[in-house]
Amino acid sequence: MYKDWESLKKDCSACRRCALADTRTNLVFGVGNEQAEVMFIGEGPGYNEDMQGEPFVGRGGQLLDKYLEHINLDRHKNIYIANMVKCRPPENRDPSEEEQDCCIEWLREQTRLIRPKIMVCLGRISAKRLISKDFKVTVQHGQFIEKGGILFMGTFHPAALLRNPNNKPAALEDFLALQEKIKEVCKHTYEI
Repeated sequence: MYKDWESLKKDCSACRRCALADTRTNLVFGVGNEQAEVMFIGEGPGYNEDMQGEPFVGRGGQLLDKYLEHINLDRHKNIYIANMVKCRPPENRDPSEEEQDCCIEWLREQTRLIRPKIMVCLGRISAKRLISKDFKVTVQHGQFIEKGGILFMGTFHPAALLRNPNNKPAALEDFLALQEKIKEVCKHTYEI
């Protein structure tokens, strides 16, 4: 158990638990307010994220930022964004269960230090791992499920929205529902 962010980041950056560490350019630890009441969790870094060391900075990240801005959230002010795995899987493939198993403790420690009230799973990989193994984003998106004192919601991954823009209105509805839930359960998100 880590008591501070610096030692957690230092140990995570030295991680060699799986082969993804061998091919990464940069560790993509996470970004945002370390006291945030809302966390967003994606699957893993892509090319742009690996190059810059920050999650969701490519085209999908730009779309995510638009949705966040629409509901008065900002990755540098009042939320925290991380991924299931901290290193880019080759060719942007989905991270394997074994790779997720190797990396899950880093995310657990981030979550333990932040103590969020709401966690938003961006896409099926994080939703299946954190909400339910049989989670179906196209059916269950936007629904809130309480687990261990945290409200979880799954929604479409921004990259999936770029591939299938027909789901953009549904994703926007999810973000509007998130905004209402934040107003209901989070005291400080919009004050930060």
